[in-house]
Amino acid sequence: MISTTEIDPAGIAGDALAAADPQLADLVAREEQLQSRTLRLIPSENYVSAAVLRASGTVLQNKYSEGYPGRRYYEGQQVIDQIERLARSRAERLFGVDHANVQPYSGSPANLAVYLAFAEPGDAVLGMSLPMGGHLTHGWKVSATGRWFTGVQYDVRRDTGRIDLDQVRDLAREHRPRILICGGTAIPRTIDFAGFAAIAQEVGAVLVADIGHIAGLVVGGAHPSPVGHAPVITTTTHKTLRGPRGAMILTDNDHAKAVDRAVFPGLQGGPHNHTTAAIAVALHEAAQPPFADYARAVVANAQALAAELITRGYQLVSGGTDNHLILIDLTTKGVPGKIAAQGLDRAGLVTNYNTVPYDPRPPFDPSGLRIGTPALTSRGIGVDQMPIIAGWLDRGIAAAGRGNEEELATIRAEVFELLGAYPAPGVGESSVGSAS
Repeated sequence: MISTTEIDPAGIAGDALAAADPQLADLVAREEQLQSRTLRLIPSENYVSAAVLRASGTVLQNKYSEGYPGRRYYEGQQVIDQIERLARSRAERLFGVDHANVQPYSGSPANLAVYLAFAEPGDAVLGMSLPMGGHLTHGWKVSATGRWFTGVQYDVRRDTGRIDLDQVRDLAREHRPRILICGGTAIPRTIDFAGFAAIAQEVGAVLVADIGHIAGLVVGGAHPSPVGHAPVITTTTHKTLRGPRGAMILTDNDHAKAVDRAVFPGLQGGPHNHTTAAIAVALHEAAQPPFADYARAVVANAQALAAELITRGYQLVSGGTDNHLILIDLTTKGVPGKIAAQGLDRAGLVTNYNTVPYDPRPPFDPSGLRIGTPALTSRGIGVDQMPIIAGWLDRGIAAAGRGNEEELATIRAEVFELLGAYPAPGVGESSVGSAS
């Protein structure tokens, strides 16, 4: 357990918060300590810079700015308009697109805005099946996108674990979707944007590339870009892009007006200006030369970690990874994903249990683990440490299966010792104490 005596809420959460609400300040301090002292292996998590954190907590919280720059419904927007224009222009330059909308509150509303812009209720939309690695908002049945539209789902091949474009084409020809979506939340391989674009063109669908997971890899040159293939691109701004929890929709000129109308007034009121400012900072950081090095290191780490796991007898969906994400099928290890993830958490290795393609187990107790390397790479951890991390995962999964808490505690101490050499960006050093 983490001792409260090791936590300095005033130094971590800020004097004002500690004075106004010590209880909440203490909780923030505890979370900061956890982020500092554990190895975060969830592929959708990362560390933002101190500058992004600072931008997120400014007086921009005080503004309400319904509308778009130059077309607001409130006065006093002289500075806010400049901030939003700055974020938009940085996104447009970085990704090489005609237009960027930086107002969506998160990835799911961004995707919903795309449906509102280019489809009518009941229209067919073709996306990747959730159990195969897609996202809820790609037309899955429990999502609003699957209830309001006719969701058609494509899979991955049983033998390769990879997307079968022949199946995608056959489904597209049969259902004639208004929207075809590529991308997802558990895809360890390079997305063939050109192949999807050819199918979308054949059936007259709008191709939407959801690159929420790989946006940082795209701008860092470590993954092909959908620009020029998909006229509409949605992305979150955290994950590999290392920004705040927000989203963007990137388009060509032909699709820009429909997207803007769908975001506002179609779905949202005023944008979160503090988030817009933090997005602008993250985009500026991603445009600097060191970010390309970071993106390449994320992939190198993931591939090295995948190789180490394979040598230890682990089955990986698709046999490895091309990006930041590894999907482990634990079936042959005899340890369910949920038990493994919970045990690893106690060992200081933060992962998430996840379904694997054609998983015989239920979603809340699946066969897989989803891990990734964005956060550890942000700490400066490199390929030389991947054998160590693979060893911890192997020992931790086995210990979780046996209920060996002593071994999990031993691993946690080893994790903490390694992390002492790799400070977490944006996280106060005062949060690091003894490994109790």
